[in-house]
Amino acid sequence: MMPEPTGPEPRQGPLSHIRVLDLSRIMAAPWSTQILADLGADVVKVERPGVGDDTRAWGPPFLTAEDGSKTREAGYFLSVNRGKRSVTVDMAKPEGQAIIRGLAATADIVIENFKAGALARYGLDAASLRALNPRLIYCSVTGFGQDGPRAEQAAYDFAIQAMGGLMSVTGGRDDEPGGGPQKVGVPIVDLMTGMYATVAVLAAVARRAETGIGETIDLAMLDVQAAFLANQAMNWLVSGKTPKRGGNRHPNIQPQDVFPCADGYFVLAVGNDGQFAKLCEAIGRAEWATDPRFVKNPDRVANSAALTPLLTARFADFAKAELTALLEAAGVPSAPINDIPQVFDDPQLKHREMLRHLPHPLAGTVPQVVSPMRFAEAPLRFDRAPPLLGQHTAEILGELGMTAEALADLTQRNII
Repeated sequence: MMPEPTGPEPRQGPLSHIRVLDLSRIMAAPWSTQILADLGADVVKVERPGVGDDTRAWGPPFLTAEDGSKTREAGYFLSVNRGKRSVTVDMAKPEGQAIIRGLAATADIVIENFKAGALARYGLDAASLRALNPRLIYCSVTGFGQDGPRAEQAAYDFAIQAMGGLMSVTGGRDDEPGGGPQKVGVPIVDLMTGMYATVAVLAAVARRAETGIGETIDLAMLDVQAAFLANQAMNWLVSGKTPKRGGNRHPNIQPQDVFPCADGYFVLAVGNDGQFAKLCEAIGRAEWATDPRFVKNPDRVANSAALTPLLTARFADFAKAELTALLEAAGVPSAPINDIPQVFDDPQLKHREMLRHLPHPLAGTVPQVVSPMRFAEAPLRFDRAPPLLGQHTAEILGELGMTAEALADLTQRNII
């Protein structure tokens, strides 16, 4: 028996008036829709019946139920789907397509990340849905965009990090032990694509408030990667010199690197000449701040081969905790290299309540690293855990006016 449909609990936050139809899966676009959900939008996530988002199976690890058994909720899925409602719909069937069109008719935003042209086969592309709802903001997230020689290719974060130049400037030098290209330890292209998608759809919401007209947004992961090459791209554009991997050493500011000390490693992030002078004073080498080789940042960059061994030898006299405390007192940016448990044990993150535990129907609670955004007038509320597959199907389709009998029929025919 299908449960009786009920309406969603009231939302709050700056986007509590916005409804999002989420036709995405994996990471990039779901990261965007999770941000929108955190901001208060009602995000309706459409998933395949019986299967759901690919990332539900991307484990271990899987969430542990209250009885100690493992659930089907993978940590990967749980990291990117907080705050959403899940409805199962088979969009390959005409009845499923009609359901999605009904959801789009009352949505403000649609976000999808199918291959270019794939949803047009079902009449669920931007042109079709915006014809039904001219105020609709439709954002397509793909690897390479809706046009161009690669438009039909699939893409994953790892491949775009490679193609987009990020791995050419990430990792140790080829002549160092362990040197060579490295990917970033989180799917940074996916995450940045999700951030750009969020900015784009919110810009379109703001413009719609003035014009009354929706928008079609084409966002490509490779474009995003090229955009956030940032200073490394500009270094090449203004100098003609191809940036190389330099390990943790900053290419434009020195000293910024990972340094060994007596009992481990720490990060030094001197950002200007004044901070360098404070560093020299703090470690008992004030004369280095007036050495002509090191006085100004361009000098230190040019002479880093001389400066780095001096600093390394001096830091060997200090324990990590002692040294970072000394530099903090002197106003010199530095930090220990924390592992992930140490990150969430930091008193600052505890004070900011970045780690919270939300009610979960199988596990009792589920841990969540919540949004870093803080609003004084429209505070965010974190009370909706990542959904079970199809958890809200009856609720959402009931809002479209479907009866219990209609829901049972669609369920029996594997459409929902």
